Amino acid sequence: MASSSTASSSAQLGLGLGLGLGAMGGLGLLLPADREHDPELEPCSPPKGVLRLRGAVQHYEWGSRGDASLVARLAGETEEGRPCAELWMGTHPAAPSSLASDDGGAVSLREWLARNPAALLGRVVTARWDGDLPFLFKVLSVAKPLSIQAHPDRELARALHALRPTTYRDANHKPEMAVAVTEFRALCGFVSVQELKDVLRTVPEVRMLVGKEDVVKLMTAKEHDGGIGVRSYLQSAFTKLMATSKEAVAEAISKLRSRLNGEIKIRTFTEKEQLVLSLEQQYPGDVGVLSAFFFNYVKLRPGEALYIGANEPHAYLSGECVECMATSDNVIRAGLTPKYKDVQTLCSMLTYKQMFPEILQGVLVQPYVIRYTPPFDEFEVDRYLLPQGESVTMLPVPGPSIFLVMTGEGEIQADGMPDEGVAKEGDVFFVPARTEVKLHASGPGCLQLYRAGVNSRFFC
Repeated sequence: MASSSTASSSAQLGLGLGLGLGAMGGLGLLLPADREHDPELEPCSPPKGVLRLRGAVQHYEWGSRGDASLVARLAGETEEGRPCAELWMGTHPAAPSSLASDDGGAVSLREWLARNPAALLGRVVTARWDGDLPFLFKVLSVAKPLSIQAHPDRELARALHALRPTTYRDANHKPEMAVAVTEFRALCGFVSVQELKDVLRTVPEVRMLVGKEDVVKLMTAKEHDGGIGVRSYLQSAFTKLMATSKEAVAEAISKLRSRLNGEIKIRTFTEKEQLVLSLEQQYPGDVGVLSAFFFNYVKLRPGEALYIGANEPHAYLSGECVECMATSDNVIRAGLTPKYKDVQTLCSMLTYKQMFPEILQGVLVQPYVIRYTPPFDEFEVDRYLLPQGESVTMLPVPGPSIFLVMTGEGEIQADGMPDEGVAKEGDVFFVPARTEVKLHASGPGCLQLYRAGVNSRFFC
């Protein structure tokens, strides 16, 4: 597991440098000035000011409840008792954000953007993503493991949406990134050839379901044979496991549990064995319990990030994070869930790459601002950590942004703000393209904000 020392040292460096409200930062230097102000490229003047948004809470059963849920605290739903799993900030029709107004009106962000997309999103963003916000910003509070899942690429997403639109509700791909707010655990990607051999050698219950033929092929595979052969063997073995009957899976898990209960007196369990026993308690008899042996076990420290591309298996296990993704809700599930499982599609779509995922520590782009940049055009995430009394400026960028205040109090200043610009925990703001924003931490403690925006590399 990568260390978080880089992120910590970067944050400390940022806290020591200081920044005036007019200081220059990397955010505003992404586009030549003549291009940004060329009337031929930007025919519409942007609406003035930053707008407040209301996010939408998703009450999935795996979410945390009450004060234990960051989502509930941000949304002000700690007294309702329902699980508060996700806070959505964006335009996806499954849970669109709306403009906050004192009169209780409910104009959706999607409707508002449609009135003048070139001005609000910027011309190049509007052209690339058909006048829609290209990213969906979320907060997750995970109390119980999510399903073993993967997200389709664009081609597969279009095919699935056309075939089963009630299950696969849009035609977009869904690359995503999670930035840990607390310690965050996940399964992500397939383990190395050597670790897989260790599983087949030491876990007879998995070996039995995979079958002798595939076990022999995998046990004799070489780590560096180009990967083509190994991937085909892995796909065959994993597909056999996931397609095993419920009765055979339940029997194998029962044997696994009995064996480990007997061995606990003579040895210490590995982290993966402890995880599997925990999963078995929460999802008894589920094939996802056994499939966990095939995946990398990832633990993120606060401030570390994990990105997941199309067709890569993963499952979030516990913790709280800020998540950003392309605007999509396509999920193909195959385990650790009572929901619909599309095992055949999932097993056929995966890349079967065997490597530990890259852990992003973030890069200091200006004092108090750390950026996480995944290899996807649709989004990036910035984390702002402002000590009391300090300020920072986000210079105009050619695309839209959404800000979320995680903790602390302060002010947000921009031309034409309709109110006094108070920024407190749970506040969400939409920032149109080419809008300068000044942030100031005025309350006790640190003002912590997260910003989602279009990937800066897209504009280069």
